[in-house]
Amino acid sequence: MRITFLGTGGSQGIPVLACGCEVCSSEDLHDKRLRTSAWIEVQGLHIIIDTGPDFRQQALRHKIPRVDYVLITHAHRDHVAGLDELRSYYFKQNKKPIPVYADEIAWNSIRKQFYFIFENANYPGVLKIDDRKIEPYKPFSLGKVEVLPFVVYHYMLPVMGFRIGKVAYITDVSRIPAESMKYLKDLKLLVISALQQEPHIAHFTLEQAVDIARQVRAEQTRIVHIGHRMGLHREVNQQLPENIKLAYDGEMIVL
Repeated sequence: MRITFLGTGGSQGIPVLACGCEVCSSEDLHDKRLRTSAWIEVQGLHIIIDTGPDFRQQALRHKIPRVDYVLITHAHRDHVAGLDELRSYYFKQNKKPIPVYADEIAWNSIRKQFYFIFENANYPGVLKIDDRKIEPYKPFSLGKVEVLPFVVYHYMLPVMGFRIGKVAYITDVSRIPAESMKYLKDLKLLVISALQQEPHIAHFTLEQAVDIARQVRAEQTRIVHIGHRMGLHREVNQQLPENIKLAYDGEMIVL
């Protein structure tokens, strides 16, 4: 399995528009962050987690050849705004509807945001997706790959976390229920979000994310959904344990 971090930034990305802070002004490419998304290659499949507003740029940058499945964590714009960019893959892949997995709350929002996909199904130029509803703790299969969905909370909003093999992926989280913690055992890689170092009502701080990483004892942990208030990539990573690091755009981990 190979996971590529297509983006590791928070909802505004880094640099933030009209901001001149030291992070947004940094010339270090590790401090340039598109919105959080991931590409997983496993058993010949190409799986995308979240299609944010930068998905087109990310797909071009990494030359993603095809999209077999899409997993949606939740329907906030920084995680789904690029959904219609799947249209190019739909036409390339012989007009076979692309399976997209999300929970009912997310689907209710996606259908409103992308009404033109669902209301103009007969128009020849529109994207066709195979909309599949998922529920926490009910496993499903992508080909021969089993996905275990579990719930975390982004303030009051349920967000889907996903476990695929020895990898768990969590974004936009401020609380993890005890039942979901059971899904984080025996991991080779934990991907978890932390927006900044100061407290936030809807996101883990860096300290909280590191605490979870220490509890689950994954072999490696990568932090995503990082805001510009986190600090400089190099300086923050120097303060973290060896196996817990801020991810960066384009980072690839092979397991």
